[in-house]
Amino acid sequence: MNIWSIYDKECPIILNDFLAYLINVKAKSYNTVLGYKVDLKLFLKYIKYIKNITNNTEITVDEVNINDINIEFIKSITLYDIYSFINYITLERQNSSYARARKTAAIRAFFNYLETKVKLISENPAKELESPKISKRHPVYLTLEQSKKLINVIDGKHKERDYAMIMLFLNCGLRLSELVGIDIDKIKGDTLTVIGKGNKERTVYLNQSCIEAINRYLAVRPVDAKDEKALFLSERKTRINKRTVEIIVKKYIEKAGLGNEKYTPHKLRHTAATLMYKYGNVDIRALQQILGHESVSTTQIYTHIDDEKLRMAVNANPLSNITVEKKEE
Repeated sequence: MNIWSIYDKECPIILNDFLAYLINVKAKSYNTVLGYKVDLKLFLKYIKYIKNITNNTEITVDEVNINDINIEFIKSITLYDIYSFINYITLERQNSSYARARKTAAIRAFFNYLETKVKLISENPAKELESPKISKRHPVYLTLEQSKKLINVIDGKHKERDYAMIMLFLNCGLRLSELVGIDIDKIKGDTLTVIGKGNKERTVYLNQSCIEAINRYLAVRPVDAKDEKALFLSERKTRINKRTVEIIVKKYIEKAGLGNEKYTPHKLRHTAATLMYKYGNVDIRALQQILGHESVSTTQIYTHIDDEKLRMAVNANPLSNITVEKKEE
């Protein structure tokens, strides 16, 4: 990835420079930088809007032009302005706690860059900015029986491809971006190398079901592919994109009669983690490595999903059957 793939003429120079820094110095992934760009564009549009530095009073926040923003404007932004933005995205745009936390992180990183890296500001308004508390929710996942049901409805012209994709989601817990980014030459025996969050490379181990599914697909994969490296191809024989995979997953979810829940490729990742934790006796640290989580705290959501396991653990205590003996009076 280079800066021209993320450069945006609608952004002020100072923001494009920050995005270039994230790519060239911090080696952030495309998706991370794109997320920062979207969040910071909205932030700057809102700040300019509330400061009434527009010639048209009838435009919306999204219509505000920000490519003329300079360092003097940036210096005028206060902590109060930032909290006003957080309030706006909460009340007006119904952002979840996760989305608010992501935007807060982008704002903090932007001002930290301006203060400590390029030293364009001496006062950092985001230094005392608090992150919104993220409400922890139990992951939505398929049960073992539902997973089998999903696998059994896969058919059609691309059934080998679709089957291999679903099996990798359910067995390996891949992220959507990791699955579409798989290259054939990154599969070596029972190992697969993927590029995860933050552009970090990790090794994924394939079980027999995944190996067989991949081999069956490779046997029918078009030989005249326009993208020779890509494992999974679209109808046009180019690397399949994320949106297409989302549509495919939704199709089979509905076909399996599971459409009452909003199951997405990410929910299939949750399913893999849940099944490994419930049935595979997987240590939480091992699960962290399998999923590519930077912090074990992210993985710990899966330790709260099985009340029966907790009940069994308590009952397995060797003191669990001891009763109080009645004393003779």
